[in-house]
Amino acid sequence: MGLNEALSAKRAKVLDRWFEAVLATYPPDTARFLSGGADPFANPVGHTVREGLGRLYDRFTADVPDAELSSAIDGIVRIRAVQEFTPSAAVGFVYALRGILREELASAGLDTAGVAAIESGVDRLALAAFDAYMKCREKIFEIRVREIRESQLLAARLGS
Repeated sequence: MGLNEALSAKRAKVLDRWFEAVLATYPPDTARFLSGGADPFANPVGHTVREGLGRLYDRFTADVPDAELSSAIDGIVRIRAVQEFTPSAAVGFVYALRGILREELASAGLDTAGVAAIESGVDRLALAAFDAYMKCREKIFEIRVREIRESQLLAARLGS
């Protein structure tokens, strides 16, 4: 079995384990809430993470250009940037995929080229996640600076 076939065959199991790994980065009460239900209105964060991981995995297995990885990872990282995870914690969930794939594909008998492809793919995901995180944090800081300026202008106008 080739790498792509093995990755496709293990998709559901890998995604379940990866979602659990992401949940493990949250406090227990939050993780419990996020894991419950797939309703995008009752649990928008849990839904976004679960759906985002699926899109990301599909693009990972298709070996798409970096721009497509970035668009797939954006929703997940945007949430984590707003929740003020540290940069390493915000993108660290990507590295959980490496261990999950090693365990799930151990019986697939991958050659060194297959293992190297997985390692390289996870590294590409991590770099895309870090870029997305930094863009989100920059936007957050821009918004904060604009709010401070506007409040100072308002205070100056009221004080005159």
